[in-house]
Amino acid sequence: MTELSREQIRLSDRILSALELSLEQDDIKISELLTRALELAMTRNTGGGEFIERRDYPPEIEEAMSRLYDLRDKNDAI
Repeated sequence: MTELSREQIRLSDRILSALELSLEQDDIKISELLTRALELAMTRNTGGGEFIERRDYPPEIEEAMSRLYDLRDKNDAI
């Protein structure tokens, strides 16, 4: 991977990719950790201590979150 293309890839994109894989594998623990990492990656360097995120998540993140909620429900039923 060239240095230029490496700079164009955001950390949150890589974390989302890993999150989607962990959801495909029904790995709830890793999925929850990656969700937390994704939230941190998307909100770092924004505002101060009182900052409140007001943007909507992109559709692919919304879908991953929905899949995580479904996985949680599935595990709770077991």
